[in-house]
Amino acid sequence: MAKKKMLNAGAGSTVTKRIQPLMTSQEWEEVRLDVDGGVNPDVVGSITDLSRLFPLASFDAIWCSHVMEHLYAHEIHPTFVQFREVLKPDGFALIMSPDLEAVAQHMLIHGLGAVAYVSPAGPIRPLDMIYGHSGAIEQGRHHMAHKTGFSSERMGNLLLSAGFPTVSVRSGNFEVCALALMPEAEDERIRPQLEACGFDFRETVTAAP
Repeated sequence: MAKKKMLNAGAGSTVTKRIQPLMTSQEWEEVRLDVDGGVNPDVVGSITDLSRLFPLASFDAIWCSHVMEHLYAHEIHPTFVQFREVLKPDGFALIMSPDLEAVAQHMLIHGLGAVAYVSPAGPIRPLDMIYGHSGAIEQGRHHMAHKTGFSSERMGNLLLSAGFPTVSVRSGNFEVCALALMPEAEDERIRPQLEACGFDFRETVTAAP
């Protein structure tokens, strides 16, 4: 049986531990895409060029963790449209970005320079979540700068406007996480798989008929 293909859109250099329970099931094959050839992706390119890089309906899933905020605001909608175009009719996209509403609350209480949490890249402060990780940018990785931001509402509305019929959004730990389903996606099969990875979606919004 052929493996399902998951596009890791903006793979970076770190291991995707959060999705590993799914990827190690022998059911999935990962295709790593990144704009930085130095992280040895399978394909070098931008997530804004998916329709040029891959045939239509190429993937069963897209995993996009903390990448969309590196685009300009006007690039988000056309990129989400391309997500939909390269997914199969029964596919899904799982997308994560900093939650600017939670970041703002933390900043107002603790200050701009207070550590919010510690990541594999080191301590993360509101300044890093708003503008991009300062350490990476200081090293010359200017593509790591943040150029836009998201709340749960904005992320959900942008995915719906891109043509995904069903979008579920959750927020926690300074992060917005969205599950966008294609028209023929089997919700009852996909959600348990993602729950095993720690993604439990409660709030669902559906496009108007």
